[in-house]
Amino acid sequence: MNFNNTPIDWNAVSKVIENANSLMLTTHENPDGDGLGAECGLYYHLKEQIKDVRIINYSPLPSQYEFLDEDKIFECYDSKIHDDWIKNLDLVIVFDVGDFVRVRDLADTIKRFDIDVMNIDHHPHPDKNSFEYNIVDLSAAATGCMVYDYLKFVRESDISKSSLLGIYTATMTDTGCFRHSNTDNKCHEIAIDTLNVGIETHRIYQSIYENSTRSRIKLMGGFLSNLQYELNGALAWFSITSDMMKTANASRSDVDGFTDMVRSISGVEVALMIFQQDNSSCRINFRSKGKYIVNDIANELGGGGHVFAAGALVNGNLNDVSRKVVKITAASVQEKMKGN
Repeated sequence: MNFNNTPIDWNAVSKVIENANSLMLTTHENPDGDGLGAECGLYYHLKEQIKDVRIINYSPLPSQYEFLDEDKIFECYDSKIHDDWIKNLDLVIVFDVGDFVRVRDLADTIKRFDIDVMNIDHHPHPDKNSFEYNIVDLSAAATGCMVYDYLKFVRESDISKSSLLGIYTATMTDTGCFRHSNTDNKCHEIAIDTLNVGIETHRIYQSIYENSTRSRIKLMGGFLSNLQYELNGALAWFSITSDMMKTANASRSDVDGFTDMVRSISGVEVALMIFQQDNSSCRINFRSKGKYIVNDIANELGGGGHVFAAGALVNGNLNDVSRKVVKITAASVQEKMKGN
C-alpha cells in the first residue's frame, strides 16, 4: 500500500488497522506537537476499539506537552522493558517522521522483529521506502489533520474529546497557531470541533508557548546577541553550540521555535539554525516566510521537509558545517532573489 501524495483510500487503511489487535504508535526523536498530538488522537480511538495499543517514543515527553499525558499514555523506549511486548506486535504506526531513521533505536528493534510499519505523514517520501504501508498527504497542514480525516471516515460516533485534544494540538503547532500559509478550512473545522466539546484551547496555547523555562530564556539571550545576517538581512542565521546548551542547562525542547522567532524579524525572508548535535554532526533547521522555498536547500544537504520548513542532519564539526551550510543557503537564496 503506497498512497504517496495520491488520493488516500481510507477504507483500505482502515482494514489494515482494524485487522491488527496489537499496535505501537511512535514518532520521531525530540517529538513536537504534531507527532505527539497525532499519536494521542489515534490512541484513544484504538482504546475504544479494545486494541492492545501503546505509545512508545525514543525521546521522553517534553514538559510543555504534559497536558496530553493525563492518563500516562506516553512511554520512553527502554529495550529491557518494551522488547518482550514489541516482538509480538501486529503493526507499528509511525507519525510525522520524514525519515524512518528519526525514530532511532526503535527503527532497529522494529526491523529486528520484522513488524509491519504504517507511515502516516505529511512530509515527502520517495516511492521506494521501507514501509509496508505508506500514507502521505503533502497538502495536509499537519499529520494530526490526517488522523482527523481517518477518524471522520471510520467512526460512526463523534470523535472523542481526548482524541480532539491531540488533533488540535497537532494542528495548532504545525500551523504556527493558525498563522502560516498551510492553514486551511479543515484546520478551522478541527478548531470548531475542539471548542464544541469543551476544550479550553487557550490553555493549550499557554502550556506550549507561555511556559518557557529559565534555561530557554538564557539560551535565547545567547543566540540573539550573536545573530548573523546575510544578503542585506534577507537571510538570518545562528548556531546553538553544545557549550551554550550546557551553560544554560538547556534541553533539546528548549530550542523549539527559535527559527520561527528569527523568521519573524522584519526584512528576514529565510531563517537558518545550526544546532550542534555532537562533535561530529549538526542538525540544520530552515524556515521561510513564503517568498523563497527552502526544502531544496535541505535536499542538497541530505535532508528534506516542507516547502517553507525543512531540515537536515549534516556530518562535520560546527565550524565546517556552519561555513558549508551558510554558503549553500546564501547562494540559493541569492539566486532566488534574482528571479523575483
